[in-house]
Amino acid sequence: MLRRLNRPIWFYRISSVSLFALGLIVLLGGAGFRINLTPSEPLGLWRIVEPDRPILVGDLIFICPPATDEMREARARGYLRFGLCEGRVAPLIKTVTATSGQIVEVGMDIHVDGQFLPNSTVALVDKQDRKMTPYKGGTIPPGTAYLHSDFPGSYDSRYFGPLPISGVLGLAQEVWTYAP
Repeated sequence: MLRRLNRPIWFYRISSVSLFALGLIVLLGGAGFRINLTPSEPLGLWRIVEPDRPILVGDLIFICPPATDEMREARARGYLRFGLCEGRVAPLIKTVTATSGQIVEVGMDIHVDGQFLPNSTVALVDKQDRKMTPYKGGTIPPGTAYLHSDFPGSYDSRYFGPLPISGVLGLAQEVWTYAP
């Protein structure tokens, strides 16, 4: 008889802890906090900070990618995590490396306005040996930004090109992170 009484107690304890954790996640999310579980930037807790100026080259940002066929394919391949942006993907954390009017050249690595972009080797296949199609390069159109991550396996503008600035959620600020 004691065994039957213990099961509901454990169920209620686990349920209570789960509901508390879910509530905490919702509360932190509403306050602009996000958890990064991708290697593109350090793992851990980040905060979205509303900028008091236009987005500039060098800014580390949170951005929602547009819901395009290309992004749906990236989600299907596992390059993008599930999240609350359009297309059911998580916001990306990337560094702005070029904005409107700048010229991006794509070869085996990236050059912006003739300057080599460190850690920008372009992969021809992913880790599962699937073909990667690099962005062709060119002049960055108005209202868009070219995004980069120093992580070699990052899915960034090397492959999808510039993204609309309208998708920027804010600047990315590390709160409590760990870089493996």
